[in-house]
Amino acid sequence: MNLPNKLTVLRILLVPFFVVSLLIPFPHHYLVSCLIFIIASITDCLDGKLARKRNLVTDFGKFADPLADKILVISAFVCFIALGITGPVMVIIVLIREFTITSIRLVAASQGKVVAANIWGKVKTVSQIIAICGVLLGHYVLELVNLSVIPLNPEINASFTYYIFAGGEILLWISTVFAVISGVIYVADNKGVIKDW
Repeated sequence: MNLPNKLTVLRILLVPFFVVSLLIPFPHHYLVSCLIFIIASITDCLDGKLARKRNLVTDFGKFADPLADKILVISAFVCFIALGITGPVMVIIVLIREFTITSIRLVAASQGKVVAANIWGKVKTVSQIIAICGVLLGHYVLELVNLSVIPLNPEINASFTYYIFAGGEILLWISTVFAVISGVIYVADNKGVIKDW
């Protein structure tokens, strides 16, 4: 197994650690989960670049790399639902987008065609990374307030908590809008694949 594929596998292996550190409360768990997510996101950036630069593109990499991305992001979104950070609507929209694009890619592959990534797919990925990291860091700040590391009086604390949740929700919805935009563009760009179903 070459280095880019090892990085992809590492990203998948990091997901359970990310989920456990996020869902099981312990001091500074939001910070730990954010660091794990950042490391996993870095492997996402590196594996593709290394594969192209060193001519190490493989069928396994083509399959596993986008799968690893989806596993990581969807795991974060589902955990946010479990923690009461966001509702299910956004996650359902993202899942519909991912299943749709994956289906188009599978059909295209069966026809010997390649559905190329575009700039909107990259924008979607970057916006999701920013949104998830923003939510995690925001809740880490709330955790520091609850641990009295950051002292706030009760009135300010209530407003502060509201703005942290609202800010996180806005970031997540922005990333969802980009997911929908990129999905619509993928579908429009691959009408021929859909017509051949």
